[in-house]
This record gives sequence, C-alpha cells and structure tokens, in this order.
Amino acid sequence: MEELKDTSIHHTALRLAEDVKTMKLYGNLYKMVQKLSCSPEVDKDDMKQTLESAIKTNGLEIEIRNVIYHLIRNSVKSDTRPTPASSDPLNYLRRAGIQWERRVRKSLNSMCSESKAQLHGQMRTASDREEILSKWDELSTYQIDLSNYRPVYAPKDLLDVLLSLKGPMKQDETDFLPKWEFSHISLTVKNLFELRVHFSELLRNDNNFGDWSMTCQKILKTHHAPLCQQALKKGVTPPPLRGALWSYVLGSHVDQHHVEHWEALRQSVLTNESIVDKLVFKDVQLTATNDDRYFVFEDVLYQIMLCFSRDTEISQLIQVEFTNSAKAKQYEGPPCGFVPFHGICMLAAPFCYLYDNPVSLYYTFRAFYIRYCHRLTTINTHPQGIVSLCLLFEKLLQTHEPQLWSHFRELQIQPIRVVFKWLMRAFSGHLPPEQLLILWDLILGYDSLEILSLLAIIILSFRRESLMQVTSVENIEAILSDLSSVKVLPLVQLTLSRD
Repeated sequence: MEELKDTSIHHTALRLAEDVKTMKLYGNLYKMVQKLSCSPEVDKDDMKQTLESAIKTNGLEIEIRNVIYHLIRNSVKSDTRPTPASSDPLNYLRRAGIQWERRVRKSLNSMCSESKAQLHGQMRTASDREEILSKWDELSTYQIDLSNYRPVYAPKDLLDVLLSLKGPMKQDETDFLPKWEFSHISLTVKNLFELRVHFSELLRNDNNFGDWSMTCQKILKTHHAPLCQQALKKGVTPPPLRGALWSYVLGSHVDQHHVEHWEALRQSVLTNESIVDKLVFKDVQLTATNDDRYFVFEDVLYQIMLCFSRDTEISQLIQVEFTNSAKAKQYEGPPCGFVPFHGICMLAAPFCYLYDNPVSLYYTFRAFYIRYCHRLTTINTHPQGIVSLCLLFEKLLQTHEPQLWSHFRELQIQPIRVVFKWLMRAFSGHLPPEQLLILWDLILGYDSLEILSLLAIIILSFRRESLMQVTSVENIEAILSDLSSVKVLPLVQLTLSRD
C-alpha cells in the first residue's frame, strides 16, 4: 500500500512539475534557482542538501509552495469529467449551458450586424486614437454615442432560462417531493448542518481581536498563501491589509510579465475599437456611475473592463465549452471568451476600494472572476455554480422558513426571483462596500460561494414579519431593496449557532 502511495505522489509531483513549466513565471523561477546553484551557499559536493537549504533561506521555497497551492486549486474542474450522455442525469443541464452561451453570442452578433460594427474590432482613426490616449485617465470625458446600444442580457434573462429548464424526474418521486422550482435538478447541495460544519470557524469564540491586525501583518510577512486564506476565515480582516491578503490567496501578485500583458491590452484598447467597448461604457454608466458608493471609480472601471474584454487568457483559464453540435451555426464571442452582461462592472467595482494601482486591481479582479464569478453567470453543473446556489437557497427557505415559503406560494411568487440579482452579482451594488468586502473575505477564506445563498436566506428571515404583511412582488422588492443596515458577520454567526 505504501508503495502505491509513494508511486501516486511521485506521478502527481511529475505532473505538477510539467504544469509549472508551462507557466509564465517558470522562467523567473528557473533563473532564481540557477543563481542560487552558482552561489557560495551551495556546495557542489552536496548539491541536493545545500541547494534545498539555500532555497529555504532565500524565501524561494514559499514562492514555489504558493505556485503549487494555486496550481492544485485551479486544476480541480468538476465539470470536466467525461460522462456518457445516456447515463448522465445532468446532460440536459450541460446542453442548456451551451445553448445559452450560443444564444447570447448570437444576440451580440446580431447587434454587430445592426450597428455595422465588427465583433473583434477595427482600427481607430488617428484622431480617435489621440483622443482616447489623452483621456486614458479620464475616460468619463471621452465622448461616445451609446444611444443605439443596450446590454445583451440581464440577470432576469438568465433566471427566466433557468426556471424554464425541464429535466428528468422519477415518476415515483413526483407525488412526494416538495415542488421546488429546481427540485428536478439532480445536484447535491448542503443542508444547514453541513453548512455549519463548513463554516465552523466562524463560531469560535476568539476575543483577542485587539492583536489581530498585528497577527495579519506577521502572516503577510510569511508570504504563505494558505495562511493568508486562513486569516480571512474570521471575517474581521483589517481593511488596510485586505488587498495584500487577497492577492496572496488569489495568486495575483504582479510580476513583470503581468505588467507587459496589461500594457499590451491597453495598447489594444488605444488602437482598436470594438462593439464590446460600447457595451462596457453603457454598463458602467447604467450601474456604477449611478451608485453613490462607486461613481468616483468610473474612470478606472472603464480602464479595467475595456482591458478585461480583450484578455484572451481569461477564456483559456476558464475553459468553457461553447459548442455541442457540428450542425448548429456557431457564433463568435469577444476575445475574453464570454459576452458581458448588464451589471458585470459591479463585480470589479469593490476592488477599487483595495488598490490604487490599476494593474494590481486588474489582476486580483481577474483572478476572482475566473475562480468564482464566471460560475454565477453561466448555466453549469458546478456545486457552487448559479444553479446549485438557487437550489440551495430554495431548499434552505422551504426547510427553515416554511411560513415564508408558504406565503410566497400562496401569492404565486417564485422566491428565487426576489434574490437572484443578489446571487448573480454576489451582492455587489446591494450591500454597503464595507459589508460586501467582509462577505467576499468569507468567500475567499472558505473558498465557497454558498455563503451567498445562506445570506439571502438570513435577510429574508430577519425581514419575515414585514414580508408576511405584503401581497405583491413590488412590495416584497421594496422591503428588500435597502440592505444598508445588514451586518454580514453577526447575522451569519447568529444563524449558524442556532439549533
């Protein structure tokens, strides 16, 4: 058994070593090890031991550990296991995801035809190039006609598709299962007890928060990503240290190749215009510009989202399947691999509170989007994808708030409709920024989006009395429209500690 274990570890190590070689940072790591090999710290007669010691004393071991940590985390793709279509109960859901992506791409291509614009852009005129360059730091003053442009889709459009999904259901179960909107979907989601176990560290009675800022500073000095992730689990991250902790957890520290890539994206924006540029400007103007908490970041959001839409590395890292039939007509998407939706810039806006440097902001936002947010905007079978979060929300509501559940059913209002925008935007634009950042601390600390469904239930639960007194969806939405009084951490702790 030990031999098998050793063999398995050996093969895993070999595979990881090969994966590291394909990464852009490999060249720098290799050069650093080469320099150490030639240093006086390494004895050629005892190369292995002395080189390992030199790697540790020079801090290179932690850097390599962090690389492996992020490589292992990002290589776990629950949707990539091949399953025969005939035996896969979720095959219809995967098909729906492909059809949805095809539909939004088709809408984008139709918009291109109507406006006679090219999807992948065309060269800017010399005058336009000079204007956008001179206004790069003040893009809110860049004049652009958006009167004929509209968002390709909004959260409501995706929800309508999700609610229309029809999957296989066993005949003998139809009379006994509660009629949830997503009950026919064979996805496994946690119950409240399992969530309590997963978020158990939130229930620890640690009262030594006075020294917590100093402890976080010590953690940052270790440069160790898993320790930084552990620090975020408390939900009391010192605001001045949050940006640095997030960068370690997401592996988004900026190296020279990152700066060069950002500059290439920036040059692409300056030299080529695309229809997606218009959608970016439209989205920022419809959302962040009209929000008192984010309007001051309008200029930097234009920079971030314009570069984001051109970043081909995103589509390579997400690796979403877009085609399912050779017969069906295929439609091109933007360089980033997906079509921006109404409100996408609000997923980037909170990062403006953490970073002054747009390059650091960009790479941390990009890493957060790739690891989490893209699962909220596509139809997928991931255990923390938007479908699973909707199912989790409905099961928790029906099980732990039966009175509210019955009230919604009597009014013939689908409960998911009043919270879906919270889930799809991870509460950005709904919670005050300081509370939103605490919520996102917990997402990163526990590597879980399930906290979104849990918080949605908690908010409905604490406003139950008011909700029970109204009879229209408009009044329900009015009651839930202002979340300025919501305190994330105490509410989550209180709910998880209840019997």
